[in-house]
Amino acid sequence: MDTLRRIGLAAGLSLALAGAASAQDITIGVAGPLTGSYASFGQQFKNGATLAIEDINKAGGVLGKKIKMDIEDDACDPKQARSVAEKLANANVPVVIGHFCSGSSIPASDVYADAGILQITPASTNPTFTERGLWNTFRVCGRDDQQGQVAGNYIARKYKGKNIAILQDKSTYGKGLADQTKAALNKAGVKEKMYEAYTAGEKDFNALVSRMKAASIDVVYVGGYHTEAGLILRQMRAQGMKAQMISGDAIATQEFWSITGDAGAGMMFTFGPDPTKRPTAAAVVQRFKAKGINPEGYTLYTYAAVQIWTEAAKKAGTTDPKKVAAEIHKGTWDTVLGPISYDKKGDITKLDYVFYKWGKDGKYAEVE
Repeated sequence: MDTLRRIGLAAGLSLALAGAASAQDITIGVAGPLTGSYASFGQQFKNGATLAIEDINKAGGVLGKKIKMDIEDDACDPKQARSVAEKLANANVPVVIGHFCSGSSIPASDVYADAGILQITPASTNPTFTERGLWNTFRVCGRDDQQGQVAGNYIARKYKGKNIAILQDKSTYGKGLADQTKAALNKAGVKEKMYEAYTAGEKDFNALVSRMKAASIDVVYVGGYHTEAGLILRQMRAQGMKAQMISGDAIATQEFWSITGDAGAGMMFTFGPDPTKRPTAAAVVQRFKAKGINPEGYTLYTYAAVQIWTEAAKKAGTTDPKKVAAEIHKGTWDTVLGPISYDKKGDITKLDYVFYKWGKDGKYAEVE
């Protein structure tokens, strides 16, 4: 009986010590689409955050503690994003790295602001995210007014006198990007021939393609995500339509080619300068590749978001979100993307959008 009692006490002590050690960990939130049409971007988030946390913990963690990740699926749905935000708020995480879709980041940010939680999105580009004067919103990427200007000016210069169609998927991101591109195009003195909306999740775009074909459209700009853009392009080619398609950063996933196949060759989109080619990312890119992971799209942006929070918390000497936010605003942070600094809104102070093109080999590359 005494022996059993001693074994029980030892086991209880062991569990208590394990619990105490676990209590010393810092859990951060990561939120994005792990299911649904845009799950490939959620996987980019997961890959980026996982390796960043692994590297930070190997280097000693944050303020003497290890980092853990609570990753949540918002499926790029605004209502689900709000539920995810409330769950993470109840968990009292100090920061959330996310969300992906602007339509998720914006409603979630209100929850985080009220709960006293910092939010750093690797990918949400709609200007509204940082335009509302919230204390807690930061992004690692650029904005759609910047991205749209690059696209609109390019189309105006390259396709002046041609028939232009602008399509958008009615989402916060898609409509916002299409409208910013349209504004830049119109300011340059070029008027589109068609402006059409479609619904995200649709699969049959043949009627839309027929209207564009009848209007002799030469270039199609799509404000939306890779799933629908890929289907539209494939159905354009099936109808013999040779128009150039151009879109934004939501095309930066290999899944686009899995939708289009050879029809995707020549498709162009805007994104930041290739992060995998930056000297600051070389060692991390090699570690991703050693794990069999292609660090495409927003993978390195997510890694950088975790880096920024980590270094700011160290400098602040605390994980208190408002104190960390103040440090982020003040500092310049060395990341895999290079040095990043912020304006008072939470936008990065420097980012140049460039064009990428899908090649016949099924890969996309920055256009020189």
